[in-house]
Amino acid sequence: MNNKEAKARIKINRLLEESGWLFFDDNNRQANIQLETNTKIRKQDIDNFGDDFESVKNGFVDFLLMDNRGFPLVVLEAKRADINPLDAKEQARAYAHGLNVRFIILSNGDIHYFWDLESGNPEIILEFPSQESLESRLKFKPKRKNFSEITVKEDFIAITQKPDFKNDPLYINEATRAQYLFDNNIRILRPYQLSAVKALQQSALAGNDRFLFEMATGTGKTLVSGAIIKLFLRSGNAKRVLFLVDRIELENQAKKSFDQYLQNDYITVVYKHNRDDWKKAEIVVTTIQSLTSNDKYKRLFSPTDFDLLIADESHRAIGGNSRAVFEYFIGYKLGLTATPKDYLKNIDIDKLAYDDPKAWEKRQLLDTYTTFGCKTSEPTFKYSLLDGVKDNYLINPIVLDARTEITTQILSDEGYSILKENDQGLEEEETYYARDFERRLFSEKTNIVFCKAFMDNALRDPISGEIGKSIIFCVSQNHAAKIAEILNRLADRFYPGKYNSDFALQITSRIPDAQTYTINFANNNLNGYTKFLESYKSSRTRVCITVGMMTTGYDCQDILNIALMRPIFSPTDFIQIKGRGTRKFDFKFTDSNNTQHLHQKTNFKLFDFFANCEYFEEKYNYDEVLSIPKISETLKADDKSEQSTIENLVIDFPDQIKILKTIAIGSDGMKVDRRLFEKAQDLISQDEEIKAAINAEAWDRAQRIVKDRYEDKPDLYLNLEKIKKMEGLDRRLTWREVLERIFGFIKKFKNADELMNDEVDKFISIHKPESKYVPYIRNFMKAYIGDPMFRNELDNKRFPQTYGGFTFEEYKALGKEWREILPNYIKDYVRLNTFMK
Repeated sequence: MNNKEAKARIKINRLLEESGWLFFDDNNRQANIQLETNTKIRKQDIDNFGDDFESVKNGFVDFLLMDNRGFPLVVLEAKRADINPLDAKEQARAYAHGLNVRFIILSNGDIHYFWDLESGNPEIILEFPSQESLESRLKFKPKRKNFSEITVKEDFIAITQKPDFKNDPLYINEATRAQYLFDNNIRILRPYQLSAVKALQQSALAGNDRFLFEMATGTGKTLVSGAIIKLFLRSGNAKRVLFLVDRIELENQAKKSFDQYLQNDYITVVYKHNRDDWKKAEIVVTTIQSLTSNDKYKRLFSPTDFDLLIADESHRAIGGNSRAVFEYFIGYKLGLTATPKDYLKNIDIDKLAYDDPKAWEKRQLLDTYTTFGCKTSEPTFKYSLLDGVKDNYLINPIVLDARTEITTQILSDEGYSILKENDQGLEEEETYYARDFERRLFSEKTNIVFCKAFMDNALRDPISGEIGKSIIFCVSQNHAAKIAEILNRLADRFYPGKYNSDFALQITSRIPDAQTYTINFANNNLNGYTKFLESYKSSRTRVCITVGMMTTGYDCQDILNIALMRPIFSPTDFIQIKGRGTRKFDFKFTDSNNTQHLHQKTNFKLFDFFANCEYFEEKYNYDEVLSIPKISETLKADDKSEQSTIENLVIDFPDQIKILKTIAIGSDGMKVDRRLFEKAQDLISQDEEIKAAINAEAWDRAQRIVKDRYEDKPDLYLNLEKIKKMEGLDRRLTWREVLERIFGFIKKFKNADELMNDEVDKFISIHKPESKYVPYIRNFMKAYIGDPMFRNELDNKRFPQTYGGFTFEEYKALGKEWREILPNYIKDYVRLNTFMK
């Protein structure tokens, strides 16, 4: 065995052990790996596979993996690093036939393929499947032709919910049918939803295993997902489904929906609530964030655990190198998105700076289509907002141009740029950074003008006449708090006695029970019922003010106003925010005379304070243009203008002052404490508030608590630099990692080289390079990520001749395509700061 082959074997041995395979018996299990197993090769294999087998009757399998009864389960063929593992494909197939084995793994130590002989072609994997997962897969016999044998009609979900619903007299009677279906939550598929399912059936029968649905917000993507899941499970083309969402609050919402649709036939669980028994379920729901942290997905699941993966809001859920999670699993893959590929209109990314936000977003959108096999940029199925409006399922907004002199028309590479008049009356460009937004762009006067414009122009509830239910999106939590305070003061002035500082409510991540508030708002009982009309069941709180919550998947059909009091740079965010108002709704009320009042929601207002619409489309014709008074820093106290009146409505708020503390570190704090981490673990692991935050996957909140309570505090004087030195790490550390270690999510902190290897694996799983390029890709990524000088030289179109970790010959061997893709991928998706010392 030569040196290259020996190195490949060492890597393969490690991967086998990490996946639970045993070379030797242990206390609980018998060894399940056989080396150099002799097997006979059948004559038809010799005939089929050519000269290589012409005079061979027997062959030797490099690794034969056994099931728990000691029978052959997997043929693993190992090659040295400079040989493409696929070169051994037919040889491995011959061995598998000789041993009556269904599964094959092909590996050269750097790149690995898994091949189910009953289910298509070899697929790249990052980890080896476990014995348990493969034994489960043996019972699974997928057949594409079964897709065509399942007839999907409009009652496809309904008959699972209530098999005999069509026999009910209330359904038979056309006059009561609609109310009967509504009262019993029975879901009938709409024509376009049926078309989506049938489009996937046809695509799967044509041999495709990746699909993308581009469907507008409010068109029922979760219901369509339920129909797709039932189709796959019932046809035998999946035994278990993974449903990925991008926000914690959507986990329970997805589970609730699938329970409503499918619980009579299938079990749905949220992974974090069922870590020990998730395998009993057919549908597993989790967030992409819970899997990506420290590559947790590799430890939690085997590549063959799921046969269908669905990514809700796929542009967000599997954007960037989160796509590696998606590629980790073997099986069919469906993406759902409300963001069309061409939403950033007239954008030629080749003519923009690479780090221009528009260019980045455009790349993300195009990557989504590539991920799901839509190389022509045409989704498997498409149903737009305009389609929904035309078919009378959705409504369009009335968009108001409510900008002040601040707009989003100019976005520089450095920050947020606007034209501003200087002391000489000349316009000059001034650049702001994210940290300046609250302090400079959102002055007290700016916020008051925004709120007054909103109050004067918002749509009213058609029954009670009060401000319609509304959502306002702000820059930050502090900004949201200010807007809530101003609106409550205005409401108290305009509507005396109707509200008690509950007209507007801040709903952000730092507000306790914020998620409950969003539910109550949708259910029309947030802070009780309105005082405008007795017995009218509408929320007393009229305006929810948020930053990032209440966007994706939040369903509140009676929303009448949405205000963007912030610039938005992501088309996904913009689409989602706008989509909160597109659903139809009937406002109903029965008065004391038993007279019924009914008003249909025909539109909603979208207040655009920052020309967001123009950011996404070069020209945008607003439905209304508000006359916003110009905000001036030179307003005089005796100015009788509208601006002065607005200003006087609200008492000035003092700026928040950050208090700096000087901590005198005693001699004990300067000593190296070998038990520092153990002490910190004992203390922090018992903190009930931190435990609650982590159980809710509120990692930001948990990190804030740790920093506030334990960082550089007496007794421990704990900080990241100390932990880093104690652990001998050659890179930066985060409090998120420390918490994951303390609470057992990871066993150790990875060093820089281990993290770089993870990044290389992600790149390989996403881009699937030929085997011959893998060693050069690995060396290039390590050099580019780990050496700022090397990175700077290449970015300036020079090759650093003195760098010893990656040679010019290797650089040439990469080829032009990979030389262009690799730096851009790293800039977009690798957090270079993590690798700084």
